[in-house]
Amino acid sequence: MYIRRWAILLCLVLSACGPGFSITVSDGGNGSAATSVVVVQQPPMPANLPRAQVVKVVDGDTVDVQLNGQVSRLRLIGINTPETVDPRKPVECYGKEASNRAKALLNGQTVLLESDPSQQDRDVYDRLLRYVWFPDGRLFNLQMIAEGYAYEYTYSVPYKYQAQFRQAQQDAQARQLGLWSPQTCNGQK
Repeated sequence: MYIRRWAILLCLVLSACGPGFSITVSDGGNGSAATSVVVVQQPPMPANLPRAQVVKVVDGDTVDVQLNGQVSRLRLIGINTPETVDPRKPVECYGKEASNRAKALLNGQTVLLESDPSQQDRDVYDRLLRYVWFPDGRLFNLQMIAEGYAYEYTYSVPYKYQAQFRQAQQDAQARQLGLWSPQTCNGQK
């Protein structure tokens, strides 16, 4: 307990030196009442990003947004969540939880969308490839990994925030959060 308090204090001090956000998580993702605060360091949000309205959360890594007067489906860059809607596959461990977390954070929200020149504009399913930012400066893609609802995913080539996403996954694994908990999936799908 003493070491955990020092770790949290250190995270809070470090967050004062750079961009970050804090999340409150259940220890181990096992439904216990014990919670702790995790400070997630993140890059600064780019300026002048286009705004969109989230109209539907398909699952933890795919959303429909109202953008420029049209509804567009987008796939989040750099993350993957366990499957819940693929008719060819069974629902994977922690998929419903990841989808529910995405819905809780995104349903009805106005978000900002960032493309990445290292990636294609659209994937093979014609979904826009984007990072999703909240107006307060939190990067949704990163938050899902940091909370243990998603894992880092590199499709073909490295992407802009790959190092931050990989670090967030290592931290979530070390803390046994969400899908990394022995009481849930223990990192298995």
